[in-house]
Amino acid sequence: MNLANRMNRLGTETAFEVLAKAKKLEAEGKEIVHLEIGEPDFDTPKNIKKAAIEAIKNGYTHYTPSAGIPKAREAVSEYLNKTRPGINARPEDVVITVGGKPVMLYTILALVDEGDEVICPNPTYPIYESLVNFVGGKTVPIQIKEEKGFNFDVEDLEKLITPKTKLIVINSPANPTGGVIPEKDMEKIVKILEKHPQIYILSDEIYSEIIYSGKHISIATYPGMRQRTIVLDGLSKTYAMTGWRLGYGLCPSDLAPYITKLITNSVSCAPAFGQMALIESLTGPQNSVKKMLREFKKRRDAIVKGLNEIPGFSCQTPKGAFYVFPNITKTGYKSQELADMILYEAGVACLSGTCFGAYGEGYLRFSYANSLENINKAIEKIKSISNKWADKVK
Repeated sequence: MNLANRMNRLGTETAFEVLAKAKKLEAEGKEIVHLEIGEPDFDTPKNIKKAAIEAIKNGYTHYTPSAGIPKAREAVSEYLNKTRPGINARPEDVVITVGGKPVMLYTILALVDEGDEVICPNPTYPIYESLVNFVGGKTVPIQIKEEKGFNFDVEDLEKLITPKTKLIVINSPANPTGGVIPEKDMEKIVKILEKHPQIYILSDEIYSEIIYSGKHISIATYPGMRQRTIVLDGLSKTYAMTGWRLGYGLCPSDLAPYITKLITNSVSCAPAFGQMALIESLTGPQNSVKKMLREFKKRRDAIVKGLNEIPGFSCQTPKGAFYVFPNITKTGYKSQELADMILYEAGVACLSGTCFGAYGEGYLRFSYANSLENINKAIEKIKSISNKWADKVK
């Protein structure tokens, strides 16, 4: 097939590839514990499902404005103003999208020309780099460091900025590490960016409600940052709504019309009944969110404890999201080699740290968006094959 050259630059999300391998093993009769996919195992709260069903009954089955139903955009702006004091979110700057990924895609399509540089954390969610490469931009990695609590060194950021830098990606709480940018570091980032007014920020805040201590901090709340920042958030993680495909972006005022035009040209609009469910999710009872967070914390503590009992594994306690990123260098295995061994010999699906970038070598990612019972089972399964490397550990 004679594909366009740009298709050669498009990457993928390896979690889905590992999921396919794991499903194949299950079809062959092998028991697999799934800790590879970042998908909450909880059901969508009943009040949200009910709102969607009622919306369908009430005729919300047709096109909506491309940027979203006005009252849905208003609900998002009110939610952002409540959860991120000082952000000054206006309904007209909100776009409702079919999941969170389109906010990444539309931002990069709208802002990044061929040859422009985009500074991305590494290791990080792989779709950022994939999309930058797809449009002909250049991804400039900034290393996420374990010794910094899985954050980048702010001094490194200043060194990487050049006249070609167009966009900086921030993800806090972060995938794959669970790292959260400390307030003092966020203040330093802002001071650096004040010197470079031409640079935009894509702030991926999809895990903003899954944080275990302190409060979520958005860079868009700092003076001068709101009109340079695209805030990405959505319902998938917070409300266990991955299959609903509902996300949103808060855009700089002058960028919002162009993001809307991209929505018109690609998907027309998000589903009408889904937008009514979005309103209920953000304005209705939040008890389910608090309940899920309490359960995630129990799971986090269990998986960290369990992984640290495995020879050669060293696992920090993440501050947010629902991932752990243990250091496995002492096992003597490369990340992908060990991830494959754990899948095929122990029956536990996880991801190599290199799925998230070159600086992920020496790490594995486990999602603890699974039951406590399955997490404990996974730990025992890995322990059962740890004799393969235990004698190498000093």
